[in-house]
Amino acid sequence: MKYDVDDFEADVINLSYTIPVLVDFWAEWCGPCKTLGPILEKLADKHAGEWSLRKVDTEKFTTIATQYRITSIPNVKLFVDGVVADEFSGALPEPAIIKW
Repeated sequence: MKYDVDDFEADVINLSYTIPVLVDFWAEWCGPCKTLGPILEKLADKHAGEWSLRKVDTEKFTTIATQYRITSIPNVKLFVDGVVADEFSGALPEPAIIKW
């Protein structure tokens, strides 16, 4: 499954009107991001159809990162109906993510 965002408006905002979209803001150099990413991908596969995962490389999409005030990564935001409904920062363990 492809999680990387090519077009934020289509891949996140528009899709979030149909299904909740969890966005993982990350960067290649970020160690905690490399820990969190596979956990989110596993959960996304397990919950396919309930919500969708998209990954935004903050080095590639600097304007989007600035727009959503990403000051530290990993940063995860849940989009519903085009807006951020909830979020968390840091590499949480899988049980904490499930509870969140």
